[in-house]
Amino acid sequence: MFDFGIAGYQPLWLNRRSDVVREHAYRLRGLAGRTLTRVWMVWDRHDDEWFCDCPVLFDFEGEQVEINHHKFDDLSLTWNVIDPSVPVRWPGFDLQWRAEPLPGLQALQGLSLKGVDLLEWTGGDLAQGNVDVSFVFETSRVTVFNALDENGLSFAPPDQHQRSHPLH
Repeated sequence: MFDFGIAGYQPLWLNRRSDVVREHAYRLRGLAGRTLTRVWMVWDRHDDEWFCDCPVLFDFEGEQVEINHHKFDDLSLTWNVIDPSVPVRWPGFDLQWRAEPLPGLQALQGLSLKGVDLLEWTGGDLAQGNVDVSFVFETSRVTVFNALDENGLSFAPPDQHQRSHPLH
């Protein structure tokens, strides 16, 4: 199994919303009311940009959820596995963990999480049924979405082709 150059990381790929709900709904619901204390992303130091292939880490007061998309519909959520103080080792790349490297993430730090939505893609293409994870705050949100074999990040409301499934 490919570990994305991250010590101890073993993604568990899920493909359907029902699978994500079965495996992770309880813990995702448990994040509500917690404060977002840190977001970690892998940074390509050579290109000075986010390395979208590696998981995004959201730390809510010591409960860390690690989100990663792969292929057209694979989603992995792991919990408290990745240590961002340990270097990422991916041959041919100069990578490092960075906290809140994007301005939109910096604005969310210190906010209390209202809830988590699973966003299901309803478009009539290969991505139909794909699941994205959206963290909802009082006046904003951040979504880690499948950007066709890598992670994408959005601060916008769900797209017209995304059906929102709030986890209550």
